[in-house]
Amino acid sequence: MIETIAVLLLSVFFFINGKVRSDIVALCALVSLMLMNILTPEEALSGFSNNVIVMMIGLFVVGGAIFQTGLAKMISSRLMKLAGNSETRLFVLVMVVTAMMGAFVSNTGTVAIMIPIVVSMAMSVKMNPSRLLMPLAFASSMSGMMTLIGTPPNLVINDALIKGGYDGLGFFTFLPVGLICIVVGTILLLPLSKKYLSKPGALSGASASSGKSLKELVKEYGIANNLHRLQVSPRSLAVGKMIGELDVRKNFGINIIEVRHVDRSQRNLLSKNVVQKAADSDTVLYADDMLYVSGAEKSVAAFAARYNLEVVPGGDEEGKGALDFYDIGVAEIVVMSTSSVVNKTIREIEFRTKYNVSVLGICRNNKYILQGVGAEAIHVGDVLLVQGAWNNIANLEKESTEWIVVGRPLEEAAKVTLDYKAPVAAAIMLAMVAVMVFDFIPIAPVTAVMIAGLLMVLTGCFRNVEAAYKTINWESIVLIAAMMPMSVALQKTGVSALISNSLVSCLGGYSPMLLMAGIYFTTSFMTMFISNTATAVLMAPIAMSSAVQVGVSPVPFLFAVTLGASLCFASPFSTPPNALVMPAGQYKFSDYVKVGLPLQIILGIVMILVLPLLFPF
Repeated sequence: MIETIAVLLLSVFFFINGKVRSDIVALCALVSLMLMNILTPEEALSGFSNNVIVMMIGLFVVGGAIFQTGLAKMISSRLMKLAGNSETRLFVLVMVVTAMMGAFVSNTGTVAIMIPIVVSMAMSVKMNPSRLLMPLAFASSMSGMMTLIGTPPNLVINDALIKGGYDGLGFFTFLPVGLICIVVGTILLLPLSKKYLSKPGALSGASASSGKSLKELVKEYGIANNLHRLQVSPRSLAVGKMIGELDVRKNFGINIIEVRHVDRSQRNLLSKNVVQKAADSDTVLYADDMLYVSGAEKSVAAFAARYNLEVVPGGDEEGKGALDFYDIGVAEIVVMSTSSVVNKTIREIEFRTKYNVSVLGICRNNKYILQGVGAEAIHVGDVLLVQGAWNNIANLEKESTEWIVVGRPLEEAAKVTLDYKAPVAAAIMLAMVAVMVFDFIPIAPVTAVMIAGLLMVLTGCFRNVEAAYKTINWESIVLIAAMMPMSVALQKTGVSALISNSLVSCLGGYSPMLLMAGIYFTTSFMTMFISNTATAVLMAPIAMSSAVQVGVSPVPFLFAVTLGASLCFASPFSTPPNALVMPAGQYKFSDYVKVGLPLQIILGIVMILVLPLLFPF
């Protein structure tokens, strides 16, 4: 028992200290319990196979897909119309939307869905996401108190009542309790988050990248001014021809910037895999391909007429085509004085052959050269706008003696959303939520999340599988998985039973309210180190027997258990939502203590006073 308590206290000390990564602290605690033979290897590793951990991994992938497809931005833009530019209204809106969703969807699923949406909303008003993400996690836990299925401890106390011979709780019996929690929590979190979570200069890298944005580059060089879209019809004379055979620059004075077509070699489930291709001379054109062409309108029309191509209207506000950067992108490179390309023309350098990129324009002395670029000789200090596959643009950085690549191409590529996949991501997300909400669907929540994560990858909501893996925050996963067996150690060594029984026995002779307060805060304290479900399972029988011994209704006592187990905010590993927002909000353990502990204590006092009014002794 003493060894377990010592490991627990040391872990808490290092968590608060923050000098050692939290996942390393958790692993050290786990290994220590194994070395002291308190936990068997099977017990110690049980956390890594726990349903919650598997669900968290899947939800990281689902949340990443929601962000990558631009679905988060679409939803957030709709919500922003309600919030306007007011940070207070935005804060309240996040709390309300989370509460509404969390009443029917698991709090873990709610947070995973809302994280990308909240980050996008915060960025749109230049607000630090950390101000909203921790309140988001807390709101999801509080909203779980609104319905019977909102959180597992609710089901635990309902089962305890039924086994004790009492009537079970109704689906909305919890609603008054949950509403009070949300209202009080929102009022308290407004000042707490503003004081402790408004970290300057930590906007999740949103403004950290140097260089111009892709939209700024397109606008600055005027690429979109003469941009048109042409579709290759099945009857077109261009079908089966290579772009080089058309010789459009010589014959029509125009430039094919890119080609989009359906990749017939790898179709994704539920949708076609539309890919961008750079307009290489050996690129073969197929029926239904879309050509993005830059040039004078008359020249483009002549080219379309010659090869029976269809001019596609629409695009941007001026009716032209609109450039996207899903697979290929643009970037600027600055020519060095030591470069071997100085005084050579673009055609002589053979950018396309050597580097697999095209030069779209040149900026020289603040003047832009967009016509006859191939015959233009390079000067020292010229800024070239290049286009190609993102990896090829990034490879230009290897030629450090020739030029400097402005900005970070691969980081820019990661920011580009695959918005044409947003409907697919939305359908998968809604299907996942439906499975988690409706009990008549015979699929377990963890299975639904795993299926949703796989579908997000298989349907092309990520650029590749590696991008999906990168959305998983392994520090949070290891932290939770390594701390879960701590509950087993506390129960095996009798620490949990000692704490709970001692406190209840000391208060049993006093008023029922004081006894209920003791149960509430004992549960709340234990949940800081044990999962909320395990704590509820441990404390529910104690609360039931205590109520029977003093001759009062067990209902308020059991509600004290589920509230104490669910409303634990002072630790990042007490609930999965707390852990999910930790990396996105760049939080430390101390942040949870500063914001979560006052909230946890004040909410506890309020609920102790309110519970006897809602459920009399």
